[in-house]
Amino acid sequence: GMIFQSMLVSVAVTVSGTLIGLSLTTTMGYVLSRPVFKLKKLYTMAVFIPMIFNGGLVASYVVNVNVLGLKDSFWVLVIPLAVSSFNIIIAKTFFISTIPDSIIESAKIDGASQMRIFLQIVLPISKPVLATLGLFMVFGYWNDWFMSSLYITKKELISLQALLNNMMQSLTYIANNPSAGLSLQQYRNSMPTESVRMAIAVVIVVPIACAYPFFQKYFISGLTIGAVKG
Repeated sequence: GMIFQSMLVSVAVTVSGTLIGLSLTTTMGYVLSRPVFKLKKLYTMAVFIPMIFNGGLVASYVVNVNVLGLKDSFWVLVIPLAVSSFNIIIAKTFFISTIPDSIIESAKIDGASQMRIFLQIVLPISKPVLATLGLFMVFGYWNDWFMSSLYITKKELISLQALLNNMMQSLTYIANNPSAGLSLQQYRNSMPTESVRMAIAVVIVVPIACAYPFFQKYFISGLTIGAVKG
């Protein structure tokens, strides 16, 4: 039951985090790619600086727990990992090199708003970068165990990867301290079998392995997008 609950948490975090992350990353990248944006240099520096200088674990913990009050909540597993400077730079570079300014100008002449241009013109021809960033985010959210171990104390919100990590740590402790207040029967009952550990590992790997083929054709499209057509 705990494994199934943890798997549901991981699936919910991965799906919601990827959708939110793609929305924030692509909109920010598109704004920074427009030459008419007056605050382009300021926001570019605001995005670029965190790639070099990091506030550290203590600062992020204080912000997430004391300022935002996200401890022991579902959103603490989603929001801190939603936006990455690296992903924003990738989106910005893609929009600059792929989206012709003439298309944007034509849409403006026809009276289209910036939101309509982004949703109906830019996004449909940006599937390669959406697939690439989406796969990065899916891997990041699905494989993340650190956020759950750091911020979550409720058993019903522990992710599958954090649960497996806790099992492995407990297994290591029990193996190294077989006489730490445990009887022989308790020691045997607390020791997960090898088959159970491998089964959990398969449960973690299979969803990602099944999702990858759906992104593959967009990766190929992204690699050949700048090729000379003959």
